[in-house]
Amino acid sequence: MIVYPAIDLRAGACVRLMHGRFDAVTLYDDNPSARLAAFDAAGADWVHIVDLDGAEAGRAVQHRLIGELASTGKARIQSGGGVRSTDDVVRLLDAGVSRVVVGSLAVSDPDLVLTWLQRFGPDHLTLAIDVKAESDRYIPALKGWTEAAGVDLPTALDRYPPGTAKHLLVTDVGRDGALTGPNLGLLADVRRRRPDLQLQASGGVATLDDLTAARSIGAAGAIVGRALYEGRFTLEQALETAGS
Repeated sequence: MIVYPAIDLRAGACVRLMHGRFDAVTLYDDNPSARLAAFDAAGADWVHIVDLDGAEAGRAVQHRLIGELASTGKARIQSGGGVRSTDDVVRLLDAGVSRVVVGSLAVSDPDLVLTWLQRFGPDHLTLAIDVKAESDRYIPALKGWTEAAGVDLPTALDRYPPGTAKHLLVTDVGRDGALTGPNLGLLADVRRRRPDLQLQASGGVATLDDLTAARSIGAAGAIVGRALYEGRFTLEQALETAGS
C-alpha cells in the first residue's frame, strides 16, 4: 500500500482543515518546499498536494506553486484542487505532476472527465470523491465541500464503467483532519462495489493501526496528513507499516 503524505496549500502555506471547513484551519508550516524535501528524505515515493484555495474558489489558484514543487522534489506528485478545465490538467502534467486529482467535476461532469481519461490515460488521473453522511447514504460534496451533489456515491461511481478509470480517492469529510480513524465501513463497501479501482483511503488516519486496517481491506493507498504534522508517528514508520 502506498502512503501519500499530504501537503494542503492555502495562501502558499501548509495547513489542515477540520471536517473540510475553511473556517477551521490549522497552520503547520509556511515552507512547503522544506516539507516536501523532508518527505523526500524520509523515503516517500508519492506526495499528495492539494490547492485548497483552488478547491474553494472553483478555479486554479496555486498551480504555479504546485508545478514548482513537482519540479524540485524526488517523489512523484499527485495533485488537485481547482481542476476545472482541460488546460488545468495539461498545465499540471506539463509542470511535472504525475497524477492529477479531479474532484467536483468527477461527479458533476463525468462525460468531460471520461474524455480526459481517454486522452491522458487512467494512470494520470485520480477521481476524488469527498462524501458526507446523509441518513443511510453518502452524498458527494462539491466545490470545496460547500455543496451537495444530487446523486449518492454508488451512482457517481457507476458513471465510470470498469476499464475507464483506475485510481479513486474517497474522503469522508466528517473525519477529515479529525484524527478519528478512517471510515473503514465506507471504504470496504467501495472496495466491494468497485474492485477494479485502486482505492486511496483519506480522512482521519491517526495511528499506524489505521494504516494496517486500510491495507487489510484492500486499499491501494492512504493519504496521511495531520497525524504526521502532529508527530503521531513518523513517515518512516508509516511507510514500513504500509509495506511501501
